[in-house]
Parts: sequence; C-alpha cells; structure tokens
Amino acid sequence: MAAIVVNGLTKTFRVYKKQPGLAGAIKGLFRRRYESVCAVRGVSFSIEAGELVGFVGPNGAGKTTTLKMLSGLLHPTGGTARVLGYVPWERADGYRRQFALLLGQKNQLWWDLPARESFELNGAIYGIPRSVLDRRVAEMTELLGVRDKLDVVVREMSLGERMKMELIAVLLHQPKVLFLDEPTLGLDVVSQKTVRDFLRDHNRREHTTILLTSHYMADIEELCERVIIIDQGAIFFDGRLGEVLDRFADFKVVSIQCEASPDLPAAELAQYGQVVERTPLSLRLKVKRERVSPVCKALLDRLPVRDIDIQEVPIEEVIRQIFARQPPGRD
Repeated sequence: MAAIVVNGLTKTFRVYKKQPGLAGAIKGLFRRRYESVCAVRGVSFSIEAGELVGFVGPNGAGKTTTLKMLSGLLHPTGGTARVLGYVPWERADGYRRQFALLLGQKNQLWWDLPARESFELNGAIYGIPRSVLDRRVAEMTELLGVRDKLDVVVREMSLGERMKMELIAVLLHQPKVLFLDEPTLGLDVVSQKTVRDFLRDHNRREHTTILLTSHYMADIEELCERVIIIDQGAIFFDGRLGEVLDRFADFKVVSIQCEASPDLPAAELAQYGQVVERTPLSLRLKVKRERVSPVCKALLDRLPVRDIDIQEVPIEEVIRQIFARQPPGRD
C-alpha cells in the first residue's frame, strides 16, 4: 500500500490587499479588500513506502504549503490526502507518532538548552525508553559528526551543527514518513555532503518514506531517483529524474580539445551549435540532440582533434530553464 496518496489537493488563502498611501491605510480600518490566492491547485500524486522523492519547484511554487497540509498544519480548501492511512489534518495521535516534519528555516530545538536536553524532552514526549534513546542519539550523532556537541547550548552552535541536531531530533522516534523542507539550506558543502550521506543511509536502513524539497540540485541528484516538479501550485512533471533530461533538454554539450588552435571563424562554428566557451586549444558547444552525431563527424574532419567529450546538460540548468518559462505563484 502507498504511504502517501494525494488527490486534487488544493489550498487557497484569503489575503488582505492594502490600498496605497495613508488614505488607503485609513480606508482599510473600516473596509478591507481581500483577494484569493491559490497556493496549491489540484495536486495529485502517490508515493510508495520507502521511496525517497524530490519535490522541486521555484520559490512560491507551493512546495511548503503542500508539506504543511500533509503534516496536518494546514487544512486544504479542497481535495483529499492520506498518509499512512490517516487524514493528516485530523491530527490523530496515531499519525502524529509516525511522521516528522523538518523545516530548514525553522528552529525546533530549545535555543537556551544543550541539544542533549532537547533530545531527552522529545524522548519523554514520544515515550522512548531511556536505553533506546541513548543508543539512537549516540548512533546518529556519531554518523553526523556532532557527538562532541551534545552538551553545547544550541544557540552557540554553527548553522551546520544546529541543522544536524534538528535532523536527529525529528528522527528519534523513528518516523515512517519524513517531510524535509530545505534541510541543507545555508550549509557549507561539507555539511551538505554529510547530511545527504546520512539521509541516504537512513532511508536504506529504515525504509523511511521521505519527501524532500531543496533548491540545491545536488541534493536531488544524489538522493532521489524520482522527482515531482511543481510550478504555480500545479504538478508539472512526475517521474524519474533521468526523464527530465529526455523530455526537456533538447541539446547536449560537446567539448573538444585540439592539438593546435582551431582555425574556424565564429560564423562557421555557429552552423554546428551554440558556442559556450572558446580558448586557443578548446571548444564547448551546445548541440541539438538530433545533430550530435553529424556535428561531431564534421568537427573531426575539420579540426585537429585530440579529444572529444559529449555530455548531458546539467540537470540544474534544465530545471532552471523549466522554471523560467512561467512566473512563480505562491509558496
């Protein structure tokens, strides 16, 4: 049975629209004007137990709103959703004990307490035996490299250390479903890599169903085989990450290293593709997929080629081009 089933989920907010100037502010005291903003429009998808799925979209696309509805923090305007068989916004106790939500921009630990004491509080809330709690804390702090920070007050930790502690806190009760909203936001590359490795290993060992949003495409590429792309509150794509390239990238990047300076004028090079980079001994061109073979043959005939390399366009660039097609909605 699927862990998450969403059908036609919709969320509309009623937003106050202030009129400009002092006169508008005074009018607003007596007669307010509102408008409806649709943050999520008929979203539908299904996620199997143990899947790790990327949930991608530009700022304002509706990602966080969707996660909040699936966590029971928001009631939808329309549609249905079931997570582990529960309706999230009914806030059943059985459901609250089986999922976790981590918002990368929100702090859940007590800032004026050491992380160890926040973990003990969480353990008491979830009824975790002390021996089990100590073992889980020891294992996860070791994996994330923050074992020596357990007795440091949270506000004195670095951003990377704090985020790792936040991640441990939401996993102490071993949730079956984990919603992650920008878990690596603002972290340095080393901390990002550590968090990604930890999440991959945790998903493999515990078979936790994870729905991950991130603006760092490295997170999505390294962790997720499947990606759901949302734009203006609606699902734009749902499938394997590799299919994004097949469907939306209509060119490849051809890199050529030459024995001597390529003696070709810019006008002639433009016949083969878009020149991305040119140095005295190298060329990089964007070439239409269907023209890659004839273009490579022609360049091999025309240039003193030492090496040639054909690559897919980086997935990050493809996603960015998809997002640029339409203006953003609301998150």
